[in-house]
Amino acid sequence: MADMKIRVLVAKPGLDGHDRGAKVIARALRDAGMEVIYTGLRQTPEMIVSAALQEDVQVIGLSILSGAHNAIVPRVMDLLKQNKMDDVIVVLGGIIPNQDIDGMKKLGVAAIFQPGTAMDDIVQFIRTHVKGPGVPAAG
Repeated sequence: MADMKIRVLVAKPGLDGHDRGAKVIARALRDAGMEVIYTGLRQTPEMIVSAALQEDVQVIGLSILSGAHNAIVPRVMDLLKQNKMDDVIVVLGGIIPNQDIDGMKKLGVAAIFQPGTAMDDIVQFIRTHVKGPGVPAAG
């Protein structure tokens, strides 16, 4: 079991219809050896947390370009707590204004990746912060 892959759920919550960035991230994480579940567009916080629970993921990556992060992220974090999924790392990507970053981190978001973040930085962050059985074997 030492070679289990890190499982990442990539989700596009809200009414945002632009998913190219989420697909690019999903492919980069897959190329880095992670198992990626992509939920598709227009996911509710309930759908995202339900999928994360069913898929037993270690990381949830939310891609939000619509400005709805202040409504969506608190709900996702609350649902994770309700489902005792405190060990799931939540990362956020997309258009997150600088003034909202501290608030997102206070909610428990582990990292915020704004446009232009190098894929390697995202991969490294996930590899560094995931603990438990999903960490791939060295080599």
